[in-house]
Amino acid sequence: MLELWLFKSLMTKITNIVQGWLTTARWVPSPNFNARPENTCISLLVIHNISLPPGQFGSTYIESFFQNQLDTEAHPYFATIADSQVSSHFLITRDGEQVQFVSLSHRAWHAGKSAYDGIENCNDFSIGIELEGTDTIPYTDQQYLSLADLTRTLLMAFPDMAPDRIVGHSDIAPERKTDPGQAFDWRRYRTLL
Repeated sequence: MLELWLFKSLMTKITNIVQGWLTTARWVPSPNFNARPENTCISLLVIHNISLPPGQFGSTYIESFFQNQLDTEAHPYFATIADSQVSSHFLITRDGEQVQFVSLSHRAWHAGKSAYDGIENCNDFSIGIELEGTDTIPYTDQQYLSLADLTRTLLMAFPDMAPDRIVGHSDIAPERKTDPGQAFDWRRYRTLL
């Protein structure tokens, strides 16, 4: 009986992805994506953080930024990123909401110049998840639970992605990036998986 319940639970999670979109996430499509190279296996999960303005939470500025619609006059910092065209597959807000910007079948522009296991251009073969946060402010309980739930769904959907292929942005671009930062509790996250 337990095996049947587990099987149904797994199948429900996998079928929650339709044409690369997670049906349980809120969709906010970004124009910042392109095709993955042909015959590319999605095999890496990259954890990031973002807050706009830096250190502030709860606004719609991240969504606007990923849609190239950020009001550069709303905050002085925004003028410094006005020409950036970036995205991620997902954002997990402070309250644990999952927002999807790019289909999983497409290449989101989240990793930039990067390499993992000797292979460059991690955007080609990875999925990016942004956590609303900073390197130094603790993430919320809701974010850890939501991230673990999303990760389990992705691990089931993409067999080449394994728990040992989950990294921080700092792992694939160590000279440029520090996120998800010292505030991210990797042990807690992995225990929830």
